[in-house]
Amino acid sequence: MTSIAEREARPGFSPLARLRGWLRNPWGRPRFLVLVTWAYILWSIVPVLIAVQFSFNASRSRTVWDSFSTRWYWGDPVDSVWHDPTLRHALVQSFKLAGADVLIAVPIGVLLALGLARWRGRGSGLSNFVMLFPLVTPEIVMGVSLLLVFSELFTFIHTGTVAQILGHVTFSISFVVVIVRGRLFSIGRQYEEAAADLGASPFVALTRVLLPLLTPAIVASAAVVFAISADDFVISQWLSQGGDTDTVPIRIYSATRAAPLPSVNAIATIMMISTLLIVTVGFLTWRFFTRGERRAGKSAEDFGGAFNLT
Repeated sequence: MTSIAEREARPGFSPLARLRGWLRNPWGRPRFLVLVTWAYILWSIVPVLIAVQFSFNASRSRTVWDSFSTRWYWGDPVDSVWHDPTLRHALVQSFKLAGADVLIAVPIGVLLALGLARWRGRGSGLSNFVMLFPLVTPEIVMGVSLLLVFSELFTFIHTGTVAQILGHVTFSISFVVVIVRGRLFSIGRQYEEAAADLGASPFVALTRVLLPLLTPAIVASAAVVFAISADDFVISQWLSQGGDTDTVPIRIYSATRAAPLPSVNAIATIMMISTLLIVTVGFLTWRFFTRGERRAGKSAEDFGGAFNLT
C-alpha cells in the first residue's frame, strides 16, 4: 500500500491536490499549533509591554512617546511612585496581603490535601466538591458573600486588612490543594509504606519522607498563591476600608476613572516584575527539587528502550 506522501508525489497530482492532501494528513506534524500559540502570546504580551514602555515616558502622556526617563518611578518629586505616599502604601498593602496569604493558606492547603487524598469513606466526595467550590464560584459572588459574612455574621471582624487576608485565604486554599494533591497522586504511597516497613511512625513518615517529597508542590503553590493574591482586585475591593487598605489593583482602577498619570503604569510594572520574580523563583526551586526525578525517568526510558524486543 502506498502512503499519502507517495501518492501526492506522483506526477498526476496538481499542486492544489498536494496542498489539500498535506492539510488533510492526520498523521503529519501539527501545522498551525505553533502559529496559534505565538499569536496568543503576542496578543497577551504586547499590550503589557506597551504599558511598561509608557511607564518610562518623560512626559505626562500615556499615548505619545517623548523620551526615556525614570521620572515616574523616583524622579518626579510629587507624582512618582517613590514620592507618592498613596502609591507606596498600596504597594506595601498588596505585598502584606500576599505574604500573609502565603503563610496561612499554604500550610492549611497542604494539610487539607493530605486529608482529602487519604480519606476514603462517606462524605469524602462532598468534601472534595466543597474544596473545589471557590475555584468555580465567580469572584464577584465570593466577594459579596464574604462581605455579608463579616458584616452580618462575624461582626467582630471589621472590613480592612484582616478581612482582606481572610478573604484571600478563602479562595487561595483551593489552588494549594489542587497542586499538592497532584503531587501526592504522582508519587504514590510506596514511600510512606516503605518507611512504615522500616519502623517509622506515621508522624516520622510524614515529616521526614512525605513532606520533603512534597516540597516542589509546596513551593509552586506558594508562588501561585502570592501571584494571585497580589493581583486580586474584586475581593480586596469589597473588603477594603478606605484608602488605608487600598491595594495596587484598587489604585489602578481608581486612577483609570480620572486622568491617570504614567506613575500608574510604573506601579503596575513594579507589581508585575515582583510577581514574575516570585513565580520564577518558585519554578527554579521546583526544577531543582525534581531534577533527580527527571534523570531517573529518562534513565528508565533508556533502559526500557535498550531491551525493547518488539
